[in-house]
Amino acid sequence: MSITRRQLVGAALAAAAIPVAGPALAQSAASRWFAGTTEDNGVVYRATDFKKIKPQWRRQLVKYYSTEPQGTIVIDTRHHFLYVIFENQTALRYGVGVGKEGFKWYGRAQIDRKAIWPDWTPPPEMLLRRPELPKFMKGGPDNPLGPRALYLYRNGGDLGYRVHGTVEPWSIGSDVSSGCIRMFPEDVIDLYQRTPIGTNVLVLEHIAEKGI
Repeated sequence: MSITRRQLVGAALAAAAIPVAGPALAQSAASRWFAGTTEDNGVVYRATDFKKIKPQWRRQLVKYYSTEPQGTIVIDTRHHFLYVIFENQTALRYGVGVGKEGFKWYGRAQIDRKAIWPDWTPPPEMLLRRPELPKFMKGGPDNPLGPRALYLYRNGGDLGYRVHGTVEPWSIGSDVSSGCIRMFPEDVIDLYQRTPIGTNVLVLEHIAEKGI
């Protein structure tokens, strides 16, 4: 059975450090996570079937107590949630995928760049780990960054981390990435619209509990 170049690239991306870790799902298994297609900015992509998504990972308004100013993005990597702080101790909560063990990071950042259907250039250290990955991939429905990317900076320097979409909706709620925060395509489109350049981001640090 012959394998097309697109199938080969797709398999490599599915096994990459940005996509979910472990064996890639077979195409037949992966397709059950999608419900037809939809269009965004002229690009047709697979729509997430939210009937297959556990309720806790779906976007929802929740009570959330935080001292951060309204509009701040707070990311809770332990519980796999991203919050946009609203007024009156409420927040819009999204389920997210976060960094694998050894790739997690914490602290403050700022969104200094945003992109619609972003291109993807794997960093050199990722190419060392996964030499089969393409050195560049144009934005589109098969790009692992999905329909939007929010680029995280600190003190004017690019941290190399992004909040972005995913082509693997089953990975939301897991430790799967090389440090980036991934979201359902529909959710990252929603977040993009709510997030101006200069938005502050806080990635919470959870200190491990110790026995007494």
